[in-house]
Amino acid sequence: MNIQILSIALLVGMFVIATIQPINMGALAFACAFVVGSLIMAMKPAEIFAGFPSDLFLTLVGITYLFAIAQINGTIDWLVEGAVKLVRGHVAWIPWVMFLVAAVITGFGALGPAAVAILAPVALGFAFQYRINPVMMGLMVIHGAQAGGFSPISVYGGITNQIVEKAGLPFAPTSLFLSSFFFNLAIAVLVFFVFGGSKVLRKYSIASGPLPDLHPEGVTQSIVGHGGTLATPISHHVFEEQAKNVSALSGLTTERLTTLIGLTALAIGALVFKFNVGLVAITVAVALALLSPKTQKAAIDKVSWSTVLLIAGIITYVGLMEKIGTIDYVAQGISSLGMPLLVALLLCFTGAIVSAFASSTALLGAIIPLAVPFLLQGQISAIGVVAAIAISTTIVDTSPFSTNGALVVANAQEAEREGVLKTLLIYSALIAIIGPVIAWLVFVVPGLV
Repeated sequence: MNIQILSIALLVGMFVIATIQPINMGALAFACAFVVGSLIMAMKPAEIFAGFPSDLFLTLVGITYLFAIAQINGTIDWLVEGAVKLVRGHVAWIPWVMFLVAAVITGFGALGPAAVAILAPVALGFAFQYRINPVMMGLMVIHGAQAGGFSPISVYGGITNQIVEKAGLPFAPTSLFLSSFFFNLAIAVLVFFVFGGSKVLRKYSIASGPLPDLHPEGVTQSIVGHGGTLATPISHHVFEEQAKNVSALSGLTTERLTTLIGLTALAIGALVFKFNVGLVAITVAVALALLSPKTQKAAIDKVSWSTVLLIAGIITYVGLMEKIGTIDYVAQGISSLGMPLLVALLLCFTGAIVSAFASSTALLGAIIPLAVPFLLQGQISAIGVVAAIAISTTIVDTSPFSTNGALVVANAQEAEREGVLKTLLIYSALIAIIGPVIAWLVFVVPGLV
């Protein structure tokens, strides 16, 4: 077995092990980098660490640190509470408010599972209270999170855009974001009507009573092997009469106002002035921490270190694969097919099928670099292919085997949970087959992006 095939086998092994065992894939990647680089190829540590994504590391830390501060000081809960209050008397708005709030949360830097963990209890609570299909509500939250997930200041967007920019491919972060947003919006429209949206539209001013609890008991967010969330059911007490008539979240405090200003500054700095997203995010986070050091003391512990390790390890290992010629080896195999459109479709299917069981975040860091040499040939739109791969890889996060899908199942009513699980399995299987084809037809074939 040559070294290129061995390195590919190890990469596949990482995905398999991290899927069935609670071991962080990034840690596995660093270990494999040592085995291949130091023990087999006798490379110096500096050569191995040349592929370490320092820029992306700071982006992940800065964005998740800032989002943690926004969670701790109640800014995120304030936004969610304000949004859900808008639906009183408008039942048909409920699914769409959940979609948009999820998109906003991930668009400003939250990981998809974090957004779903925040909103799933609220959304499934509304579903039970107003007799809305729980599958519809869960899917609206997940697709909303994916819709905002590729904004230029988001985690997914940061990973994809930095890989593309480093490779010297055409760089279009806004195009990637809009492609993902409207693709998921189109899916959300279909989901809405397929799962009973027409009945919801006929429900008028019946949305009354207490709002679902934003923090139902029983929800945990434990880190598992590849940076996911171990979901457990909520305690369905969310519709009990609340003892407190005045919500602690109802006011726009000074801390929340400064956090909103900071998030706006991040967006303007990154999008308008083209400053480095990681540097702006960490600067805003530090400024907020200085203004309220006691409140922000626990924020650093809420940084998604598991995801940081995951991405840093995978991209370092992929960088090692590039040094030892594996990427060129794969590119030659792809080029030998002589059919660029077919290759792009196969990459989309690979992303969708693998991501249904493994980490989408890790897969983005692995599959796009493998496509780079093929895209550099210029035979096909690189922007369109990257958008199609990114979308295909993430739209299957509805699977019950993924963190997002598991959170929806866990937060469904106990009597409905089995049905929700089966429906999500069928839906995810269909989306893994149909989604990549549609993404390929829309973004790759016509070269519109």
